[in-house]
Amino acid sequence: MKITLRLIISLALTATIVTGIVSYLQTRDEKVQLKQELENRAIIIGESFQKSAQELIQNDYYYTLKKLVLQFGYRNRLTGIVIQDSLGKNLASSNGYVDNLSDTLKTIKVETLNQGYKSLFINVGEKELFTYSAPLLFEDKNAGTILFIYDASYIDVELTKIWKNNFLTTFIQTIVIILITILVVRWSVTGHIAQITKWIKNLRIGKTTQQQIIPHGNILKPLTDEVTLMAKNLLVARNAAREEAQLRIQSELIWTAEKLKEQMNNELGNKSLFVISNREPFMHTMQKGKLEFIIPPGGLVTALDPILRSCGGVWIAHGSGDADKETADVNGRLAVPPEEPAYTLHRVFLTKEEVDGYYYGFANEGLWPLCHITHTRPIFRLEDWVQYQQVNQKFANTVLDEIKNEVEPLVLIQDYHFALLPFLIKTKRPDSRVALFWHIPWPNPEVIGICPWKEEILMGLLGADLIGFHIQFHCNNFLGTVDRFLESKINWDQFAVERGGTLTSVKPFPISIEFPGLQTEESSLTKSDKNLHKSVLNQIGIKTKYLGVGVDRIDYTKGIIERFRGIERCLEKHPELIGHLTFVELGAPSRTHIKRYQDLMNELDETVSKINSRFRKRDWKPIIFLKAQHSHNEINKFYKASDFCLVTSLHDGMNLVAKEFIASREDEEGVLILSQFTGAAHELQDAIIINPYSIEEIADAIFLALTMDPKVKVERMHRMRETLHERNVFRWAGNMITTLSRLRINGQGKQTIT
Repeated sequence: MKITLRLIISLALTATIVTGIVSYLQTRDEKVQLKQELENRAIIIGESFQKSAQELIQNDYYYTLKKLVLQFGYRNRLTGIVIQDSLGKNLASSNGYVDNLSDTLKTIKVETLNQGYKSLFINVGEKELFTYSAPLLFEDKNAGTILFIYDASYIDVELTKIWKNNFLTTFIQTIVIILITILVVRWSVTGHIAQITKWIKNLRIGKTTQQQIIPHGNILKPLTDEVTLMAKNLLVARNAAREEAQLRIQSELIWTAEKLKEQMNNELGNKSLFVISNREPFMHTMQKGKLEFIIPPGGLVTALDPILRSCGGVWIAHGSGDADKETADVNGRLAVPPEEPAYTLHRVFLTKEEVDGYYYGFANEGLWPLCHITHTRPIFRLEDWVQYQQVNQKFANTVLDEIKNEVEPLVLIQDYHFALLPFLIKTKRPDSRVALFWHIPWPNPEVIGICPWKEEILMGLLGADLIGFHIQFHCNNFLGTVDRFLESKINWDQFAVERGGTLTSVKPFPISIEFPGLQTEESSLTKSDKNLHKSVLNQIGIKTKYLGVGVDRIDYTKGIIERFRGIERCLEKHPELIGHLTFVELGAPSRTHIKRYQDLMNELDETVSKINSRFRKRDWKPIIFLKAQHSHNEINKFYKASDFCLVTSLHDGMNLVAKEFIASREDEEGVLILSQFTGAAHELQDAIIINPYSIEEIADAIFLALTMDPKVKVERMHRMRETLHERNVFRWAGNMITTLSRLRINGQGKQTIT
């Protein structure tokens, strides 16, 4: 349509310009010709009239002269005649012109007396006139002047007709040409393009395998031939993939710990996997003089621990527990899990200054709010950046020490805490295969441009052979950022960055959880345990009919205040739920050293107090806010007992709470209310998807969850559990590690394009 419109405009514009030029030249020549004809006519009439006038004046026949002037003064566009003697006395004239032409007559008279015959075009008011003057001769002396006045306005009228006729003709011709051109274009070009487009679409989605037939001599035949060849290759590849998929579908449909271990053995042989993260999978603390170990909250531990349990390897992390040093050897190493060791945990111990600058400062006051775009201003301080670099170097030294005896080791780095680590490792060990998975969102280039050290961050990341994000959108943002701020070549076909002779692949790997998970006494509870709901309510000291749950690390990106206000709005809109709906928020305090988190905690407490004061009854209140580090077993009980789970993240990379809730519901009941700004929303389409910034949407979603047909609930939960079953954490790890192990690395440790 745009091409046709441009063609029409081009044709019309060209025709208008050509017509304008032709009409200008034609009217210019026509004007000269008409003026010349008028002047010739005036000369002929003037010579004839001049002789008669001279004879009448010589014989003093002035009456006859006046009569003659009146007879000839209004014919053949001759609108007036004026006769004067040499002294300017008017001898005879047509009515109305002597006064109007008094100044002109004086000029013409003088010129005529001096030069003889004189012709002139003049304007009188809005009317154009042509004057022709001739001398009156007495005995060969100029004794007066005779002036002929013609109406020359008809010349402009004729020229206007030419313009109108030309443009009318051009308009008709242009319409005809445009219609013919459109028909020809559609018949020979756009029609065939539409056919080819439809054919390619059907070929792409598998609706046809036939070759597109193009009429002989069609101008699109070279293009069609190339597309046909490409289509043949596509069909061959598709058939081969289908056959291969049919052979593997039973064995590869569901990833398990055993399948991951088998895949790792096939891909890596005897090589170990080295995982680096800030958070450790197990921490040791002293509680009331007694040594205890706990599993820190967060999706990273939930996702990675099953992988290391299955495949073995070394997990390098910050030792943050107050008893971590006492429980590790002199090198900070220990076997975990404590009850059944399956891999090695290597703890890196940091000073308070390093933690404050690297973790609380640059990582969580700078990169965290920058990447989440949740209207919290990022803070970048030089001293934090220095500590960030130093800690990255400390971890790099630890990793290099661990892999010193390994050949082509696989290193899997986790998250935004170690953006510089890939470059530091690859510089010393170019033979290593390094991947970094970025667990949080990657925003657009304009947002990243806020960071004063964005170039250094990007160069550090591009030291990796493979960078993973949760969704393709974040991959696109990253490639766009590199393209904006670094001199590099973006290979959009293979989603890779070529820079300085190195290649970094950028791929989406949606992270997940272990499913099915480890069965414990609490996790094995099913809907047959009728006392579970009552037990949970007794635990929190509440009587209610409906129970909702939210599980989060207390953070301003999680939209916790928004969900509290959603509960409040739901009770306002549906007062029949007052006394019958309670929402439990299991919040794990974190980063309490940062003022923004302290302010958030105060704001949450005030919001809960306000809502509870407004609605509470003697043995009921709408919101229970439990702030503590809750165990997985404790959380699982609330998942199973709740009617719905609220996940209202304002911006999140994936959010594994949504998947944990689904995994817990063996009864296939319960409803997931999920923010559209989470990576999980791309996979869990049967959740109630909401905009967490809209309190009305949250309130309506809660009411919908409580009133949904039980059969529909089961169907939706069943489909989400099937999705989770197929896309579990073992598949995530298997795909990422397989991709990393199959990258082609040359002798200099540089990745090459396959």
